[in-house]
Amino acid sequence: MLVTVGQFIPRIVGVAFLIVATFWVAKRAGKMVQSTTAEKLDVTLAVFFGNLVRYFILTVGILACLRVFGVETTSFAALIGAGGLAVGLALQGTLSNFSSGVMLVIFRLFEVGDVIQVDGVTGTVAAITLFNTEIDQFDNKRVIVPNGNVFGNTITNINYHPVRRMEIAVGTSYGADIASAREVMTKAAAGVEGALPDPAPQALLTGLGGSSIDWEVRVWAKVGDFLVVKEKVTETVKNALDTAEISIPFPQLDVHLDKAGAEVQPGDVQPGAPVQP
Repeated sequence: MLVTVGQFIPRIVGVAFLIVATFWVAKRAGKMVQSTTAEKLDVTLAVFFGNLVRYFILTVGILACLRVFGVETTSFAALIGAGGLAVGLALQGTLSNFSSGVMLVIFRLFEVGDVIQVDGVTGTVAAITLFNTEIDQFDNKRVIVPNGNVFGNTITNINYHPVRRMEIAVGTSYGADIASAREVMTKAAAGVEGALPDPAPQALLTGLGGSSIDWEVRVWAKVGDFLVVKEKVTETVKNALDTAEISIPFPQLDVHLDKAGAEVQPGDVQPGAPVQP
C-alpha cells in the first residue's frame, strides 16, 4: 500500500504543478487576447474571446491531468463533442445572432449614435451587443432587434453622410404659370436658414395630377438640421405661394349631368331600379 502511494506521489505533484501552470497560462492568455482584441474590435467581443481562450486552455489542461492518472480521455472528448453539437443545434438561432453581431462590429456598418432603418424599425442605435442591437425610436421606445435580423436585412444608415436631401411634395393649380410657380418655390426654399446653397434648391415638375400640377421641392441640409429645415421649407413655400396668389388646390371631382334640371317622376322609377341621369 505504501509502495502504491509512493508511486503516485510524483504524479500528484506533477498534476498539481500542471494545474497551477494551466490556470496561470489560461489567465495570462485570456488577458492577452482580450487586450489585443480590444484595440481592434469592440470591448464586448474582446471579453468574450478572452474568456473563450481561457476556458479552452483550462479544458485541455484538465484532460491532460486525467491522462497522467491513466484515465482514458477519448470518451470525454467524444462526450464534449456530442454535447457541443447538441448545444449548437439547440442554440443555432442564438449562434447566428452572435456571428451576425461579430460581423456588425468588424465591418462597422453603423455605430452607436447612428440613425438607421432596419427590419421595419427606425431610430437611433443605443447599443450593439453580442446578440442584439438596441434601437431607440423617436418616441423614446427601446426596440431590441436580433443581430441576425439586422445583418440579414437591408440597412439604411440615415445619417451616414453629413448632408441629406429632403423632398417636399407640392401641388399648384392648373391655372398657375409653370415658370412663375417654379421661380417662387425655388426662391422661397433658397431663403430658408439652414438650406445649403450647394447643391442649390430645386423645384422639379413631377407630373400632372387629377387636381393639380405636381411638384417636388428638393433641398439639401446638414443631418443635424434636417427636420428643422424641412419644416421651415414647407412653411416658407406655402406662404410664398399664397403671396404670389398661386393656389394649392384641394382634390376635385367634376360631375356632369346629361339632363340638367330634369325631374324624376315617382312613376318613372321602379323600386330597386337604378336611376339613369
